[in-house]
Formats: sequence, structure tokens, C-alpha cells
Amino acid sequence: MIVTLCLLLMIGLLIVGVPFWVTMGLGTFAILVSTDALPLSLIGDGLFEGADSFALIAIPLFILTGDVMVRSGLAHQLLDFAEASFGSLRSGFGTSTVMGCGLFACISGSDAADAAAVGRITMDRLVERGYPKDYACALVASGACTGILIPPSISYIILGLVMGVSATTLFQAAFVPGILVLVAVIVTNAVVNRIRGYEKSTDRFSFSRWLTALNRAKWALAIPVIILGGIYSGWFTPTESAAVAVAVAITIGLIQKRITVSQFPLMLGTSARVCGVILPIIAVALLFAQALTVVDVPQQFVEMVMSWGTSKSVVILLMLLIWIIAGCFMETSPCIVILAPLMWPLAQKIGMEQVHFCVFMITTLGLGFITPPFGLNLFVMSGLTRTPLTAIARQAVPFVGAMIVVAAAIGYVPEISMFTFKK
Repeated sequence: MIVTLCLLLMIGLLIVGVPFWVTMGLGTFAILVSTDALPLSLIGDGLFEGADSFALIAIPLFILTGDVMVRSGLAHQLLDFAEASFGSLRSGFGTSTVMGCGLFACISGSDAADAAAVGRITMDRLVERGYPKDYACALVASGACTGILIPPSISYIILGLVMGVSATTLFQAAFVPGILVLVAVIVTNAVVNRIRGYEKSTDRFSFSRWLTALNRAKWALAIPVIILGGIYSGWFTPTESAAVAVAVAITIGLIQKRITVSQFPLMLGTSARVCGVILPIIAVALLFAQALTVVDVPQQFVEMVMSWGTSKSVVILLMLLIWIIAGCFMETSPCIVILAPLMWPLAQKIGMEQVHFCVFMITTLGLGFITPPFGLNLFVMSGLTRTPLTAIARQAVPFVGAMIVVAAAIGYVPEISMFTFKK
């Protein structure tokens, strides 16, 4: 009862607009004071231990890499290469835009950064090709969901920290599921485009144009190859690969004279501001999760669910629904830190592998970026184009449906994420 009242207090604080990390900190303090579960003297140590992780250094580095890619024009080269590869298809530029989101996801690890970068480059051209502005915004927002699904992903780094799993292992398992989401968005756009007749490309594939685009984008393409190749080969940890990627991107930008040393403070400031939002949430949320564990909330939750006599398939469906709803109302980082320790004992009870659980969770939470009322990618595109949020959300419905199908498939078919770990 005491813990329930503390949780209701947190909900009330969120409703009146108190920042999330402050709300969670006050809720944690209330739980510890009312239950004597842990000494209050451990709060300070717990907060610093939550943020003091080598893996978290990768977050500002990947964000900085994405910023350098945009400012140096390397992101434009990636999109030009995608258009040269897929622009001749009936829905060619739409497909190219989504592929550009996927390529940028291999660098930035962030949905919002993906949406902002690709949206700035492609929105006018999408409208010129016949797409309504609200639908074009929904297309970019949906394609940018791959920012946390295709490695390297900030969300997988955070989840690996919470679950005690190597980020490299999660990246290996997440690659194919991330590509499946990318393909689902492309196919959905092609179907919608054929029904509504938005884009009818008359361009023919030109091998010479493709080679030219490839030559121009070779340095831009080298960066995701360095990141993913270094991680999967075992040469770099994710944090080390992020550092190498920053160094390579800056070096290329300086050599090509696309960026200058005078821009460094602005780029570092952008990365610092993003981390200033993420790290306090992680630090407080880890302490909150520890408090919940000490007062046996996860164990009681498992006992309650299993007392209903639910089968494995029903439990997976329940997890899917909980994560979809949570993603609608909270940013991914607090969802991960709060729900992973709560749901993992339930997943263990039905025999789910830890890596499978992690991939299933992140893929489902990715839906939250295009579902109101939180829908961060929707807000990014609305602010970028001054298009009403509700209009973008309505156009995103087909993409939400497609992503739910992929998330459910990952939940019910472990082999999608686990085939690389066959014994």
C-alpha cells in the first residue's frame, strides 16, 4: 500500500508537469523513507554509480558523430547514394528517404537526431515528388524509429547497462530485427503510395549515376562500416568505436573543408545538452529500480500475473501491450530503466532468453516515437515543418501497424533475434 501511494504521488507530479527525473527522485526518496528498504545515505552513492559507466561515454560520442555528419554534408551524401540506389522504383524517393534514415541510424544511435537530420534534407523534395506534407513527416518520423533499433543504438547501450549484458552482444542480436522494421516501413510506404498515388517515379536506374554517388559517398559510408565492423569483429568496444567514428568524421570534415575548428564548441554543446537530459534520468531511474527490487515489487508483479494462469503466449502479448502503452507516455530511457527490472523476472518465468527479451523490449518501445501523446519523432517533425502534430500522427497509423506486426513476430519467434547465438 505504501509503495502504491508513492507511485500515485509520482503520477500526480507528472500530470502537473514536474520534470521526469525530479518526479522519479522524489518517488524514490518517498519509498526509501516510508519502507526503510535502504539507508538514505546510499542515495548519493547510488546516483553517481548509476551515471559512472564506461558504456555511457558512447552516448555523447555517437550524438557528436551524427552532428558532425550533418554539418560536414556527409549525411547529404548518404541520402544521395540511397536515392541513386532506389530512386528508380515506383515509390523511389520515399524508399530512399527511409534507407537514408537507416544509414544515418548506423551512425547516430538516436531517433530524434535521425528524424531531424533526414527531415531537414528530404522534406522539400518529398513534397515536390507528390507527397502531402503531413504524410511526408510521418514517413520520415517512422523511418527514423530505426535510430534505436539498428546498431549502434543508445537505447541498447542503456539496456545493456541495466541488464548486465554486453552492448556488443545486443548489437549483434538487434541488427536483423532492426532491418526488418526498416523493410516494414518501406513496404508500408510502397503499399500506401500505390493506393493513393503520391509518387510515380519516371527515373530509370543508371549504373554510372550510382557509381558517381558511391564515389562521392565513400567517406560517409566508411563511418558506419568502421563503427559496425569494429564492433562485430571485436576490434572495438561500442564506446571505442564511437570515439574512432568521431575522430574519422571530424578528420574527413576538416580535410574536405566542410567544417572548421570554430564550430567545435557548438557541436560539443549540442552533444552535452542531449546528455544533460539523458544522464540524470538514467542515474535516478537506476536508483528507483533498485528501490522497487528491494521492496519486492517485481516479484509481486510476477506472482500476480502468473496467478491468473496465463500461458506463455498471453504473457508475451501482455509484455507487448505494456511496452506499447509505456512508450506512448514516456521517453525510452526511463521506460528501459524502470520496466526492464520489473518485466525480466516475468520473462524468466516463461523461459525467455535474456538477449531475446532485450531485443523484443527495444523494438516494441521504438513504437513510442510515433505514437501520441509523447511521440518524440512526431514533435521533431512538427517543429521542423510547422505541421500539426495530430495530422502527422494520423498519417503514421499504417506505419505503427506494420511495426507492431514486426515487434510481435520478434516476441513470438525468438530465432529472429537469436539465430546468431545458436549453440
